[in-house]
Formats: sequence, C-alpha cells, structure tokens
Amino acid sequence: MPSNKRRNQGNKNKEDIVTSPNEQDTPSQDFEDDEMEEMQDTDFKKFMIRTFRNFQKQIIEQQKSLLDRIENLSSENEILRRNQNETQKLVEQESVIVKRNQNEMKNSIDQMTNTLESLKNRVSEAEERMSDLEDRAQENIQSNQRKEEEIRNLKNIVGNLQDTIKKPNIRVLGVPEGMETEKGLEGLFSEILAENFPGLEKDRDILVQEAHRTPSKPDQKRSSPRHFVIKLTTVKHKEKILKCAREKRQITLRGSPIRLTADFSSETLQARREWRDIAQILREKKCHPRILYPEKLSFVNKGEIKTFHSKQKLKEFIATCPDCKRCLKMCCTQKHRNTVINMKEGKGRKPHSKRLQEVQSIY
Repeated sequence: MPSNKRRNQGNKNKEDIVTSPNEQDTPSQDFEDDEMEEMQDTDFKKFMIRTFRNFQKQIIEQQKSLLDRIENLSSENEILRRNQNETQKLVEQESVIVKRNQNEMKNSIDQMTNTLESLKNRVSEAEERMSDLEDRAQENIQSNQRKEEEIRNLKNIVGNLQDTIKKPNIRVLGVPEGMETEKGLEGLFSEILAENFPGLEKDRDILVQEAHRTPSKPDQKRSSPRHFVIKLTTVKHKEKILKCAREKRQITLRGSPIRLTADFSSETLQARREWRDIAQILREKKCHPRILYPEKLSFVNKGEIKTFHSKQKLKEFIATCPDCKRCLKMCCTQKHRNTVINMKEGKGRKPHSKRLQEVQSIY
C-alpha cells in the first residue's frame, strides 16, 4: 500500500491528479499488529473484504484516470501529429519558395556578373580611348609649343631684320605737316643740322639715302604730325648725330622744338620703354645710364660699366649688390611719392601703373 501511495503522489505531482479520501484512511492504519492477532476470523474476513473492496475501488479509479490520461494523450498526439503535418507542409512550401528565391538570386547574380563584365570591357575601352586622346592632346600641346616657339623665333628674326635694316635710320618727331613742300624732307633735315649742329652740316660724308613720312597716308584723326624717317649711308653718322642731340638736349626747327631718335621695330621700342624708368632712376643717382643698341641697359657702378640684356639679369645683379638695391628702392619710393603728390595737386599727367609695377618689381 505505501508503494501505491507514493506512486499516486508522484502521479499527482506530474499530472495534477487528485487522490480519493479513502486512499488516505485504510484499515491497515486503524489496527496495529497486536490487535490483528486478537481479531476473530469473521472480523478478519470482514476486514479483508473491506480492504479488497477498497483496493478494487482504487484500481477502478486509477483505471479511469489512466483512460482519461490516455485519451488526453491520444488527443494531444493527434494535435501534435496534425501540427507536425502542417509544419511539414509549411516547411515544404517555404523550402520551395526559398529554392525559387535562390534560383532568382542566382539568375540576378549571373545578370549582374555579365553586366559588370560588360561595364569592365567598356571601362577598359574608354581608358584606352582616354589614353589615346591624352597622347594626342600631349602631341598637340607639344606641337603647339613648337609652333609658338617657332613663331617667337620668327618674330625675333623679323624684329632683328627690321632693326638691322633700320639701324642707320633717324626718326624725326614733331615736324609739322606740309613743311617739306618747299625743300623736301632731305632739305628739312639739312636745315635741322645747320640750325642745331653747324659743324655736322658742313660734314660732306653725311649723306641721306632716303627720306619719307610714316605712315605713308595722313590720318585725319591723328592730332600729332607724322614722323619722317631719314636713312643715312652709315650707322657711324647716325650715332654721331644722336650723340650731338643728346649733348644739346634741345633740338629745334625754325624755333619750334622737335626730337631726334633712332628708328627701331615696335618690339625693340617696347623693350627700350621698359628700361626707361630704371634709366631715369639711375640718371638721378649719377650712374650715367645708357640704353645701348638695340635694347641693352648700361650704367656705371663703382667705376665699372655694367651692361644687362634683360631685367632678370639686372635682378640677379641687384641681389648681390646691396647698395644698388637700396639706391633703386629709395629712388623708386621717392619717385612714386612725388608722382602721387603731383596727382593730388593736379600737376603733371597720370602715371602708367604698369610701369610703376615693373619698376617696383625690380627690387
């Protein structure tokens, strides 16, 4: 009996089955061993019958509970089986969907791979074309550079040829139009020499080959008279006349001031104009500057004659000569200050800003 009781208690803990009250009060618990020996046979039989009946009732109740449990388990098993079937169907459906998706993804990946391959091919073709274009562009740049260099060289050659051709020429500025009608340009030039340089006018070696106005046709909009050019036989005579003109400083024709200068190409004239402000500064410092033929600057520094073909060479020399650098800087600053004062007071004409920048850039 105690084993049955423990089994029933275990079943109660696991499946929540409530035991009957008869199971707790059995005859074996009411009588002790000594009392059972004293009992009579009839009482013992009754006791056994009662005990048996109680056992029978307990067995029947346990059978019922077991049947109920079996039914419950069978229903639960059926439900589990049904759920398992449904789950299996769902898994099969999901597997089919997954397989379909995998196939679609595989196809998409294949398409993307093919697209990438085609893009790579196009990119490689584009890179090849770009490299070809870059090579062509580089070739064009090099050819353009060569052409520009050739053009510069040709311009220099043409300028040198013009300067060589114009080297014996003297350009006369400020002679009014129409004065040559009486004596011609050659006669006017002889008159200029006689009026300003009596000694040179008697020199018979000074011969004029050609004389003409430039430009050939007069311009009605032009306010100043056209220049006229005198071509001499030798450069030596031209230098002699210009030297005398520099010494006299004031040249006149019939009392009116005129100017004598050498005849150069436009490129040479522009290059000589770039030296003009620097030469003026050096002239103020008693350095005796000169612009040599065709466009070289020369001045005296510490008893030595320095000659420069370009501003870069002048910059390099000034960098090694602090006195020249200080002198040019002070002169340029003073010149700029005087020019600004004259502008404020309304005196003189407005300076060319580009020239001031060029002069200031030297130091």
